[in-house]
Amino acid sequence: MAQGSGKDTESLVTLDEIRAAAERIRPAVAQTPLLRVGDGRTPRPFHLKCEHFQPMGAFKLRGAYNLLSQLGSDARAAGVITYSSGNHGQAVALSAQRLGMRAVVVMPETAPRVKVDGTRKYGAEVIFAGRTSDDRRLRAEAEAAAHGYAVVPPFDHREIIAGAGTVGLEICEALDELTAVFVPVGGGGLLSGVAAAVKRLRPGVAVIGVEPAGAASMGTSRAAGTPVRLPSTASIADGLLTLRPGDLTFAHAQAFVDEMMTVTDDEIRSAVKWLHREAGLMVEPSGAAATAAVLASGPVRDGVVAIVSGGNVEAEDFAKYTA
Repeated sequence: MAQGSGKDTESLVTLDEIRAAAERIRPAVAQTPLLRVGDGRTPRPFHLKCEHFQPMGAFKLRGAYNLLSQLGSDARAAGVITYSSGNHGQAVALSAQRLGMRAVVVMPETAPRVKVDGTRKYGAEVIFAGRTSDDRRLRAEAEAAAHGYAVVPPFDHREIIAGAGTVGLEICEALDELTAVFVPVGGGGLLSGVAAAVKRLRPGVAVIGVEPAGAASMGTSRAAGTPVRLPSTASIADGLLTLRPGDLTFAHAQAFVDEMMTVTDDEIRSAVKWLHREAGLMVEPSGAAATAAVLASGPVRDGVVAIVSGGNVEAEDFAKYTA
């Protein structure tokens, strides 16, 4: 069960903040559909929240646009910088383009080409730095200090969480019989926002976070009772490879999240293939993690939603997953 009390949640993102974010991002962000799916592995159908239908292919646009649209004139004039394995970088790039700002994105040397190309397509400068989230964060902070850029964190920021929470708001508004929401987890921004929205609107609905088995930083941290840094991460889900959850995202998970699950790379590959076969969707491994957890759970209750968080995948890799 979720571990927080009412008092514990007073300092966390509020429903009013999430509703304000929904209004703020409306000009730039799609209200994505819930798609009902199911087969013999799921005796009861469940729903997919299709965030890969966003303009840049992932939920990250919600938080990025929410934060950038509130920057002051000095920050807008200086430009913004972020650090990202791909989708957050694209979201910041597109948001900055629409708001008339310069954007710089620090990406890992191993970033998928489709995400690098997408980031550049929206006008951002790309800098490569190492392979870990720490490598790119440190480079981004150094560049910000040198050039005066405003830093846009990928997950551990109140406005990023509030923007991501609009996913949960839409789910609650769309599905009266909602019983559980499965959420993919990297740094925890999506999980934090969705859980804050869902638990404030529907306290009885279960919120389940899903991590790759090789990158379970939030689950490990919850078990320890404090944020824990993993020595390394490894998974095909490149968007979920975070060494340590944020302090703010960890606090939200402790207060609002009922359960954490892990899925293997084989289960993620199977989910990518299942989503293509059953729903005709092209989804990246990170975006398929929540679906993998639902499929691995066996028979599901009515009213279950799996968030499909992104669809930016190399064509060659997708062909391998779906063969």
